[in-house]
Amino acid sequence: MAGQEHEEAADPAAVKRHPALFRTIKQRKNPKLRRSDITVTDEQAVKRAVKAASLGNAMEWFDFGIYSYLAVTIGHVFFPSGNPTIELLSSFATFAVAFLVRPLGGMFFGPLGDRLGRKKILALTMMLMAVGTFAIGLIPSYGTIGLWAPALLILFRLVQGFSTGGEYGGASTFIAEYAPDKRRGYFGSFLEFGTLAGYVGAAGLVTALTAALGSDTMEAWGWRVPFLVGGPLGLVGLYLRLRLDETPAFQKLEAESAHASEAADTVEATTKDDLAKIFRQYWPSLILCIALVGAYNITDYMLLSYMPTYLSDQLGYSETHGLLILLGVMVALMLIINQVGKLSDHYGRKPLLMSGMLGFFFLSLPAFLLIKQGSIPAIVGGMLMLGLSLVCLLGTMSAALPALFPTHVRYGSLSVGYNLSASLFGGTTPLVITGLISLTGDDLMPAYYAMAAALVGVIAVACMKETAQKPLTGSPPSVETPEEAVELVQSQTPEPRF
Repeated sequence: MAGQEHEEAADPAAVKRHPALFRTIKQRKNPKLRRSDITVTDEQAVKRAVKAASLGNAMEWFDFGIYSYLAVTIGHVFFPSGNPTIELLSSFATFAVAFLVRPLGGMFFGPLGDRLGRKKILALTMMLMAVGTFAIGLIPSYGTIGLWAPALLILFRLVQGFSTGGEYGGASTFIAEYAPDKRRGYFGSFLEFGTLAGYVGAAGLVTALTAALGSDTMEAWGWRVPFLVGGPLGLVGLYLRLRLDETPAFQKLEAESAHASEAADTVEATTKDDLAKIFRQYWPSLILCIALVGAYNITDYMLLSYMPTYLSDQLGYSETHGLLILLGVMVALMLIINQVGKLSDHYGRKPLLMSGMLGFFFLSLPAFLLIKQGSIPAIVGGMLMLGLSLVCLLGTMSAALPALFPTHVRYGSLSVGYNLSASLFGGTTPLVITGLISLTGDDLMPAYYAMAAALVGVIAVACMKETAQKPLTGSPPSVETPEEAVELVQSQTPEPRF
């Protein structure tokens, strides 16, 4: 700013008399890049980082997926009342409970990730998530220990929710800071590939178990199996994360500031300061993040979590049929999600995000009218319409969101913004839709809810800046080859004039 003020305040005659002085001021304001400023990525390291972050994300959504796909069974086991709607609402309320503590997890883990490093915090969140999931599989039923059963279920859902608060912000930051600028969309899309893989794993396992064991055996003990599988999966994710190096962007930040080895009480104090700074200095980006994530999460949870329940509750489909159709749709999305990431690198984040939001706004009602027809081709067609809109958001969001914030507050800001929004809008989606249908008797409520969310999303995308192929704010440019780095430095050198 100083250089700008000097130039603006300076008399044109003075600029003419002292051109060298004003040129120096301008150069200090915008120093030229040196070769040492540019990060040249190691492709193997990028792939390892993407694998570890994506597996953690898959684990997170495997956990949430099995809970939502077993919502009806969990309602019977932990909240037996004789009223199916009350059991389902109680089950979804417990699903939503995990989201209430997600912002607290984000506020705790996010600033620590900016202070102590991405890698350590991501390993810790992975461990907590695995413990919470495994423990749910061990809880005795309501019939065995009474009210202690739902109380323990809520406790371990809180552990899951708290750990998840540090997961997405950290994982997307990790991949974004490792990836070269020109391919951030492509590598970022693997994070949401992990989301779909987690859901597919959960849906596939629940479907296979239900088909093999039958509803009675599933209710007796079969529902425990997917939760118990989550423990060993978490250990694999933890092993992969502990083998990683810290991100290049964080290493450079750490080299510039000597706060990595501060005492724990100082970290606690500065964490509060960091949170205050995020809310005070970065609130416009925070609001944008909350709006984008809110629109994305409502549509995501509506399709990937709530839809099997909608098909069984509203259309009388068997749970297995509903899951099988959704499974097919998700596998189709997995096949194209990385191509969407590539498209966002080529054409920009905004066109892809806008396509997804407008898709939900215009196609939600036709899609649900199709689904209500009840035939398998109609249901598949309706879900594909929603799925293709969702994949535009899935394949782009994990590259777009980290670019909203500078490096020194990226993990914290993204964790706070993402989890506040996920808490208010994402996890409550099944509960709100079930409640709205129950209140109004209109089974098109999911479509109206998705359209309202998409409208907010359209406004948010219109307000954001394009960040494709540009360095992350506060981070040096990141390229794939030394030749690219040299080219970037040379591009700043003016052509000689003769």
